[in-house]
Amino acid sequence: MSTFQAPKGTYDLIPPRSAKFLAVREAIATPLRNSGYGYIETPGFENVELFARGVGESTDIVTKEMYAFETKGGDKLALRPEGTASVLRAALEANLHKAGNLPVKLWYSGSYYRYEQPQAGRYRHFSQVGAEAIGAEDPALDAELIILADHAYRSLGLSNFRVLLNSLGDKECRPVYRAALQDFLRGLDLDEDTRRRVDINPLRVLDDKRESVQKQLTGAPLLRDYLCDACKAYHEEVRELITGAGVSFEDDPKLVRGLDYYTRTTFEFVHDGLGSQSAVGGGGRYDGLSEMIGGPALPSVGWALGVDRTVLALEAEGVELELPSVTSVFAVPLGAEARRLLFTKVTELRKVGIAADFMYGSKGLKGAMKNANRSGARYAIVAGERDLAEGVVQLKDMDSGEQVAIGVHEIVAELEARLG
Repeated sequence: MSTFQAPKGTYDLIPPRSAKFLAVREAIATPLRNSGYGYIETPGFENVELFARGVGESTDIVTKEMYAFETKGGDKLALRPEGTASVLRAALEANLHKAGNLPVKLWYSGSYYRYEQPQAGRYRHFSQVGAEAIGAEDPALDAELIILADHAYRSLGLSNFRVLLNSLGDKECRPVYRAALQDFLRGLDLDEDTRRRVDINPLRVLDDKRESVQKQLTGAPLLRDYLCDACKAYHEEVRELITGAGVSFEDDPKLVRGLDYYTRTTFEFVHDGLGSQSAVGGGGRYDGLSEMIGGPALPSVGWALGVDRTVLALEAEGVELELPSVTSVFAVPLGAEARRLLFTKVTELRKVGIAADFMYGSKGLKGAMKNANRSGARYAIVAGERDLAEGVVQLKDMDSGEQVAIGVHEIVAELEARLG
């Protein structure tokens, strides 16, 4: 055994469980690709100031959880703790907002890093698939993203999840609410760090998960009571559009999410089978983020869905995904001549799209067939000197045990016909 282990709070994806993660990523990506979203990939680290400005200097992510470091050249960088700021930075740098019709619709998949206390569903290295629609202020765009996420989860077979929905207002109405909330919070018994947060971003206090804080928030002013007419109308249209699409949701007036850049629509997907780490994904509108990081005004909306937590949700519901077989055909050569022939045939099978593997190394028939069983292959091709002298190989159905001889030149066509 190696003396090295994966760092605390991280995990290795290994077969066969890794196939679930690939299937979840594909299920989330498919509705996005079908809706005009193009793939984007950004570096695993960025200028630390990008996250300080965008995510928010008062957030736990920036103050406590970000992996920040200084390079040998003196650059101050951070491993990306979330995807939106990086994607928007890349879109602005490439002038995608100037290239054609808005919104610019992008999706991404990757690993993110936060120094958190590890527990089930909360890791220091985690995987997300995200989507961003940049440069348009339209309730239909907010609704589209919520519907696409709902579609992705349901395509996987998940059913015990809920959509929480709220509006955080805009620069017109939120300052009035902010002042009212600060007045309320300053009358509570809060620790020094939380009091400092009241001054910087009081909405973040509503997102505090500590029971000692939550029990004091009863009677706190609610943002929905302070929304201006424009924000009320915008939010009502989002609600009507997702309702019309058959997506059920719950209004949650205390939902604020954990990042400073959200405005107006905010939403979260939660699964009740995951305990305290119940959020499997979420997002919202972030109309001012582009300006925060030095770009032009580009109203935008997006979400990120956790691959790790989605897999845990599937397991909590007992959902078994229909995963493609890693291997459909396993070749077992007995002798040097059979080895050369079957290796050629395996290569031909792969060229026509059939998943095929080969018995490497020197094992007897019994040991080789054990390998064929472990591979999960539907068929095994077995050939020895006597078979080749007759111009045939033995094709064995691993499910039924039935075995038939087929001509050497018929192998590819026969397996294509059997495997569809």
